[in-house]
Amino acid sequence: MEPLERYRPIIDDFEAFLEACQRPLGNAVRVNTIKASADRAIATLEEEGVGFEQADWNSNVIRLETDSPGSTWSSYHGFTHGQEEVSVVPPTVLDPAPGERVWDACAAPGGKATQLAALMDDSGTVVANDSNLGRLSALRFNAERLGATSLAVTNQDARNYSLKPFDFDAFDRSLVDAPCSCEGTIRKNPDTLDGWTEEHMHSVAGVQKGILRRAVQATREGGTIVYSTCTFAPEENEAVVNHVLEAENCRVLEFDLALEHSPGVTEWDGDEYDESLERAARIYPHQNDTGGFFIAKLEVGA
Repeated sequence: MEPLERYRPIIDDFEAFLEACQRPLGNAVRVNTIKASADRAIATLEEEGVGFEQADWNSNVIRLETDSPGSTWSSYHGFTHGQEEVSVVPPTVLDPAPGERVWDACAAPGGKATQLAALMDDSGTVVANDSNLGRLSALRFNAERLGATSLAVTNQDARNYSLKPFDFDAFDRSLVDAPCSCEGTIRKNPDTLDGWTEEHMHSVAGVQKGILRRAVQATREGGTIVYSTCTFAPEENEAVVNHVLEAENCRVLEFDLALEHSPGVTEWDGDEYDESLERAARIYPHQNDTGGFFIAKLEVGA
């Protein structure tokens, strides 16, 4: 837990935060509304004898009393998809509409991409991209199991993503759930911090800046982008968004979030960020008994 000590100045009730980070994370699933309603998914869980609890903030998020959420009847038939509760937040904040063109820049293994398709009633186009060819098989498998027919899968480096394969020149919305140092996943991956170094963190931040800049460039004027990570480091969160605010034509938007959260930070380690970054959300493990996440929503062409 030593690397997390650096966040003591910005986290209220830091001891509760540390204690939560050491508790194992429970299992959750997202109801796949392409194939089933929450009521139907719950009925199948009841028939199977699986204990559950619906999340207060989202009726399509269900916490399960099982160590194998992917082995249930509802999962096998695509009614539910194993997805960490807080991981459901970024697509919800992006809030795509049916018929839109949406880019998921770092999509594998497909949890958020298929969630985007479900939010769009599986109409329009979700371009699910990932630079790691080996991970695309999992993305395709999940899309097929969940019945997400609106997905187009691509394999490119998101930092210089090309729209040439398509008959349009901009997306309506983009999701950048960026590769990161993954500190917020420590409850399900206790060894996350074993190889933590500041050098790696700064290296990842450079990649994140490139992907987010390309998302702004590839999204139409007036379109929206959600940038998210599962880490606590301001270097990978607010600093990345601040860099893109200075380099591209965009602004940070306010958004409602039913989960308890903290605002984004505007200064860190001697650096100052745009005041609008207070509109971002930091979700810490002790606030909702979840993993950790950072979410910022941007509008292009402000």
